[in-house]
Amino acid sequence: MSNFRSPDLLERRNNAATVKKAMLEKFRAAREDPALEQKRLKRIAVNEARASRAAEREAAKKVRVAELAAQATRAAELAAQARREAETAEALDKAQAAERDASLAAEKKAERDARYAARKVAKKIRRRGY
Repeated sequence: MSNFRSPDLLERRNNAATVKKAMLEKFRAAREDPALEQKRLKRIAVNEARASRAAEREAAKKVRVAELAAQATRAAELAAQARREAETAEALDKAQAAERDASLAAEKKAERDARYAARKVAKKIRRRGY
């Protein structure tokens, strides 16, 4: 253990400086490497292509939403038209039923009046005796 020597402050500082210089040189060398530049350009191109595809999908989605909205409005218009036609048909049916009821009531009244008139005539004939 007598051979153990701890590095003093100056040695530690010099070692740290050399390590920093080595890391800086490594970074500079990597920055100037043409293969890494090509990779970076390739990544940029891929990102741009991805962004353009996303924009196309968004545009297609907007078109699809617009088409769905147009179909919904057409369906609503058709439903409203069908409802109006059903209401018209129902009103016509009610009017025809009311007309049938009125004519039936008039026929019954005419038959009843004829019976009453026949009874009156029969009563008069019985009273007169001829």
